[in-house]
Amino acid sequence: MTLDVAARQLDMSKSNLSRIETAQIGIKPRDVRAALALYQVTGADAEALIEIARGAQQRGWWQNYSDVLPEWFEFYVGLEAEAAALRTYEAESVPGLLQTEAYARAIFRRTAGEDGLERKVAARLRRQEVLRRDEPVQLSVVLNEAVLLRPVGGPTVMAEQLVHMNQIAQLPNVTIQVLPFAAGEHPAMTTPYVILNFADAADASVVYLDNLTMGLALEDADHVLGYSLLHEELCRMALDPGASLTHLKEASRNFA
Repeated sequence: MTLDVAARQLDMSKSNLSRIETAQIGIKPRDVRAALALYQVTGADAEALIEIARGAQQRGWWQNYSDVLPEWFEFYVGLEAEAAALRTYEAESVPGLLQTEAYARAIFRRTAGEDGLERKVAARLRRQEVLRRDEPVQLSVVLNEAVLLRPVGGPTVMAEQLVHMNQIAQLPNVTIQVLPFAAGEHPAMTTPYVILNFADAADASVVYLDNLTMGLALEDADHVLGYSLLHEELCRMALDPGASLTHLKEASRNFA
């Protein structure tokens, strides 16, 4: 049975199933049961594997936040944690990896209410460790200028957020570019996205799209190429990194 066939039958992406098979991410007992049924494994062998899944010790930190992270987003966080490079465009809000605690809290409060608020904020801040680990992720961010002007959480929170982005942009692995209104129409006007690349050449790149209720991982090479070319175009249209930092500083003064 090919990876493609098995992934379709198990209702998961090929990249997810591949990473389970290579022990890069864990698997839940219910997914073990589904795989065993598909592979026609029964009896004592099946029960032994299910017990192993129940007692698995190598869990990603994000699984400790499964009470506040939807399963579809938990999958993305696992990909993000193992990525070597991330390229993203955001039209309305600061990307999670660049958010301050106060900004993240304001976003969650407005979009999801108070339920589990502090644990959601904690999980978001924990994700940011990929920027400062021993082999940090290479991050390229293009921000619509609107992100700098929308006062999320009020002037004080927004000013702090803009200063924080200036500081993060000093890291050698982080590039932030602002796409100004003056650039006019652009090819990603309806499409925020994240492109994930991995250190192991055997791991195919992934384009990730999401909204409030679901996420979608695109693994087809044509999709990845299309979004990669799109990101290159946005980088050309955006202010260069130096001019973008100047723009961030000017925007922060507007909220001071």
